[in-house]
Amino acid sequence: MTSVSALDVLDWRRRVHALYARVRAESETDPAAAHELWAAGRDELVRSHPASPVAPERRDGYAGLRHRPYDAGLRFVLPVDPDVEPQRLEVPTATDGIVPFELVGRLHLPMGDLDVWWLDSYGGGVFVPIKDASAGQATYGGGRYLLDTVKGADLGGSVHEGLVIDLNFAYNPSCAYDPAWTCPLAPPGNNLGVEVAAGELVPSAH
Repeated sequence: MTSVSALDVLDWRRRVHALYARVRAESETDPAAAHELWAAGRDELVRSHPASPVAPERRDGYAGLRHRPYDAGLRFVLPVDPDVEPQRLEVPTATDGIVPFELVGRLHLPMGDLDVWWLDSYGGGVFVPIKDASAGQATYGGGRYLLDTVKGADLGGSVHEGLVIDLNFAYNPSCAYDPAWTCPLAPPGNNLGVEVAAGELVPSAH
């Protein structure tokens, strides 16, 4: 993993937060257009930003991100079911040490359930990874992320009435681009036994 400055990471996170803010505003009236905005914004960041997970020597010739076409039937607004047994994950990472997560609820989707995790450290945040039957083939083998609110990946919705869970916005973690990165990946409660034909595909270099 190439070293990047703290200020580069700050700028990356600001840009991601700003991108998702535009996505949330656009998706209220046109989710498909919001997805196009998101895909273009993600592609620009991954191609050229100093904090991109793509190594600097590969960025000039990088082919860009690939996505499935937007499927309106894969967008849901779902309440978080808090009736879950307590569970804690402690994930070792290359840059952040041990990252702790607490299970806070579950999302019931038509194709299966996804656990909802809370980042149990400074600032906190909701984390929803996903791994479906396409993992290791069309999509990254370790799974993808849907929500990671501490880093800006938040599709909106109400904490009381339901979160926006749009599977078209499933995106690759940093370790999909460079094995030097260590990322929290989908635990068993975030594995779906069916293929989700949506979101980012395996990175071009793979």
